[in-house]
Amino acid sequence: MGYREHPRGDRRGIWVENNPLMMLIVINAMVFILLHFIKSIYLLSQLPEESFQRNMLSYFTLPSDPSTFIGRPWTLLTSFFTQMSLFQLLSHLFWLWTFGSILQETTDDRKVFPLFLYGGLVGALSFLAYSGILSLSGKQLPPSAFFGALTPVMAIAVATTVLAPQYRFFPMIGGGIPLWVLTLVFFIIDFAAISTQPSLMVSHASSALFGFLFARNLLNGRDWSHWMNRLFDRISHSFNPDRRRKSKERVRQKVFYETGGREPFKRRANVTQQKVDEILDKINQKGYSRLTDEEKDLLRRAGEEGL
Repeated sequence: MGYREHPRGDRRGIWVENNPLMMLIVINAMVFILLHFIKSIYLLSQLPEESFQRNMLSYFTLPSDPSTFIGRPWTLLTSFFTQMSLFQLLSHLFWLWTFGSILQETTDDRKVFPLFLYGGLVGALSFLAYSGILSLSGKQLPPSAFFGALTPVMAIAVATTVLAPQYRFFPMIGGGIPLWVLTLVFFIIDFAAISTQPSLMVSHASSALFGFLFARNLLNGRDWSHWMNRLFDRISHSFNPDRRRKSKERVRQKVFYETGGREPFKRRANVTQQKVDEILDKINQKGYSRLTDEEKDLLRRAGEEGL
């Protein structure tokens, strides 16, 4: 899909087991299927569509009325997993996959899920706060609701752009298209679609701001997703205690015990032409006897590799 001008980290495919990005896509798709299945039951029962929206869909979406939200606090979480339009679902999942896969390549796969939740919660709370302020000011609120995965994707898009500014798409076209260009296109499309809904504009802008702060703190060594990942691990291990024990045993055996009768593992520097040239300069200046064991080993391996 693209490339970066700095070395790649470990990248996991989207279809591998326990991939958080794939889990998010599946959850959104499953909620979509579930809601449409329930809607089909309503329609087959000859109940009006308004009845489905009032008695079922409204319990998944976040209401703009703070007093209604008090009776449905779970909608703070379910709202950004809820879509009813197939076009919107595919559009939201496309952007989620695009930016989420780059984020996993740039950092690791344990940042996507927490950032998705953070972005969704910040956007939902901003939506509620803005609606509450308008309500307190005496303005009449039009009936509206907050839902869809696009709000948390805003946080992922901004964080990815900050963390991977050198990423390029289609490198054969003039050296590649910078990631920020795609992010700008995404912003223009999104805000043009919600330009008549200021509460959603506030929500998406807040999520984007959080994505920026998340990335800046990560670059400064502060990982806001760490505690959430530890919580996920504890919950996972509490349901499957054997998983944690086997994981520890597997790492222990691999690192400490599985030597196969060979010498224990030693860290070895990569053989590069620059390092070989530095060693040769040292030999010319001080002689071969002044080389360290590591430098002698590196020179020997350079000869074997033909450098």
